[in-house]
Amino acid sequence: MAFGALLLDLLKVVVGLVIGVIIGFFVARKIMKKQLKENPPINEKMIKAMMSGMGRTPSQKQVNQMMKSMQKYM
Repeated sequence: MAFGALLLDLLKVVVGLVIGVIIGFFVARKIMKKQLKENPPINEKMIKAMMSGMGRTPSQKQVNQMMKSMQKYM
């Protein structure tokens, strides 16, 4: 009977860990998406600096197109 109780306790621990990992994954994913939306890795100012560094004077339309294409991957 002691061996069966030990297996039951071990099963509860494993199930608890699996549930914790799943919940942690979704919470972390939601937080990361929120952070990326609030603080994008690249903004319009950076795009303008990059394009002018390449010797181009970017128009607002080009900057908007690049920002829109960046939003696809976030």
